[in-house]
Amino acid sequence: MAGKSFVFRTARALAAMLGFVIVSGICGVLVASFLVPGAALAGTTVSNSISYFKSLPTELAVPTPAQTTRMVTADGKLIATFYAENRVQVPLKQMSPFIRDAVVAIEDSRFYEHSGVDTQGVLRALTSNLTRGERQGASTLTQQYVTNVANEALISAGREEQVVLSGQKSMGDKLREMRLAMALEKKFTKDQILEGYLNIVFFHRTAYGIEAAAQYFYSVPASKLTLPQAALLAGLVNSPSFYDPVANPKNSIARRNQVLAAMLSQGKITKKQHAAAVATGVGLKVRPSKQGCAAAAIAPYFCDYVTHLVLNNPAYGADTAAREQKLYRGGLTITTTLDSRLQEKAQAQVNATAGPNPAKWGASLVTVQPGTGKILAMAQNTVFLPQRGKFDTQLNFNVDSKDPSGNDLNGAGGFQPGSTMKPFTFAAWLQQGRAMTEVVDASRREYPLGFRWRSSCGKVLGAYSTKQQKAGREAAEDLQNASEGYYRKMPADYGLYNSINTATFAEAAQLDFCGIQNMVDAVGLHSGLDGAPVNMHQLGNLLGGTGVSPMSLANAFATFAADGRYCAPFALLRVADAAGRQLPGQAAECRSAVRRDVARGVNKALQDMLTKGSGIYINPKVQSRVPVAAKTGTNNTNGASWVVGYTTGLATASFFGDALEGQQRPGRNLTINGKFYSRVDGYMIAGPQWANYMVQVARLYPAAAFPKPPAAIVAKPKPKPAPIPRTSASPRASASPSASAKD
Repeated sequence: MAGKSFVFRTARALAAMLGFVIVSGICGVLVASFLVPGAALAGTTVSNSISYFKSLPTELAVPTPAQTTRMVTADGKLIATFYAENRVQVPLKQMSPFIRDAVVAIEDSRFYEHSGVDTQGVLRALTSNLTRGERQGASTLTQQYVTNVANEALISAGREEQVVLSGQKSMGDKLREMRLAMALEKKFTKDQILEGYLNIVFFHRTAYGIEAAAQYFYSVPASKLTLPQAALLAGLVNSPSFYDPVANPKNSIARRNQVLAAMLSQGKITKKQHAAAVATGVGLKVRPSKQGCAAAAIAPYFCDYVTHLVLNNPAYGADTAAREQKLYRGGLTITTTLDSRLQEKAQAQVNATAGPNPAKWGASLVTVQPGTGKILAMAQNTVFLPQRGKFDTQLNFNVDSKDPSGNDLNGAGGFQPGSTMKPFTFAAWLQQGRAMTEVVDASRREYPLGFRWRSSCGKVLGAYSTKQQKAGREAAEDLQNASEGYYRKMPADYGLYNSINTATFAEAAQLDFCGIQNMVDAVGLHSGLDGAPVNMHQLGNLLGGTGVSPMSLANAFATFAADGRYCAPFALLRVADAAGRQLPGQAAECRSAVRRDVARGVNKALQDMLTKGSGIYINPKVQSRVPVAAKTGTNNTNGASWVVGYTTGLATASFFGDALEGQQRPGRNLTINGKFYSRVDGYMIAGPQWANYMVQVARLYPAAAFPKPPAAIVAKPKPKPAPIPRTSASPRASASPSASAKD
């Protein structure tokens, strides 16, 4: 036994001596490379070693590490963050002096003395490892920074499998790291290297860099870290899991105190500071970091819409993978059009509209700004992720299913707009030279198969009823109004503000359907499912047969509010990268779409809807606050009900109905918020939702009086009587039957 022990000790001593020789040789190479020109070195072995060392690469690109993207409202409120690595880059001057001193003290006390590689540290660590069987590190902060930068570059390039962890590095890896560290020291100052290190180093699986770590563990910025807080975080980097103060508080305190002792011994803190810091507990105030739209602070569905806009746009990368890199690693600041004041009110209102909602009826509001197209609010009565007792879906009720290029927008695909489509036939009526008060025959309930609808553009009209089509013509049989007593002749505007179906058909019967189609296209209406134009040659679309999104409908009405000027809806004000450089965003895309006098005629009729028409029962407070116009709408099954209304400053679509099953469930015999409805019409639930919201927000944007329509739009001027011819007393000029006949 004693013999074996002697042999073991002898072998260990020899190994230690050999190791010492090897270590000395490495250190000699390093010292020589620091101090002595290669040509002046004597000795083939040293010369060859220097040649090998100098052949290693010295160029190290130091890109900005992955940073957190922030999406904010137009008024600067945070909507959501996106990250692959939760990191916020901050300059060294915005870091507490305690964290700078603590990291240097515990990780590299000679940081400000060496030139990237600490030869004393290497010799001490390797000697200890080989002679005592201990494990000591010798990497300087500069070397650690090199490793972090190299690994970050691999991860950003999608080559995670090539990352080499510290314990897996070969001698060649270490030499290359040393060479790069030495080159880095020639390129950057010590403070620049320390700043880079503290911004890139890993503290926690959801906290990369000191700013994110300070926010996560203590809910403070890095600039406000106290001495004990800084010491604890500095101790973490050695082993973030073992020293995690949440999972392993005892280990964390012990490591923190070790850091404090190092700071005291190096004169970075006083004995009094040391004693006070050691006496404190962990003192955490953890703020879990959440990312993505599911964890949005506000407006998760608007957030999701904007995210799809970014990921669908080639301006942010050649393909989806590149755009995801930009979003989750690029440190973007995405400033949106959302107004947090309106969003707060909209969300509260849709939540209150349906209340406890086990039957899962949908309620939504979306607001756009007339004259710009900015989307100012977007809310619905659901939660993004499943929650007990809540109506959850990730589908956005307010937007299209796809964008014009066919890219997914995660929208519900629109709902049948019902009578909210009627203003566009009325606008075409005015556009084609008819007057608001011109009388139409709303008593007519059937247009037989042989009725000649007009279409100058050669399009064939599609079926409205069950009757057979023949030679491009169709029948409309037994048209129904919501109430009896309206099957009679009436002014066209009266038919609109009382929402009379037979009046709309009576107008269409005298119009060129191509003009109706042009009007609907001009205001941007399209199918919410596939983006196709709403085919107005399909008679059912006069009364809203094709589903459209609330956002599309709100924006169409905004065209009337803006005196006939159409602006495409948009959500992105500005996008800046981590360096503050501006990337392509969105801007107002506006054009003249509807004649000004026509828009004013529509506005007048829709103002009347609230005061003496189908919307008279909607909250009158909104009418007393600001000039406002609106239109109600309900589809045939009552499964989709609407009010779309506007001031000159805001246009809002309010929806209530079956949002997930294509309006297959009839909106009849249901109880909402404790109130029973035999049927749901637009003015009943969607109407108060719209009015209660608009009462609160309408004055936040200019709400001027709507300009009056010109007299010629209101009524056709009466024909002037023909002038009476002068007569003469001469018998020669007397009228006679024979003379009259000749004339």
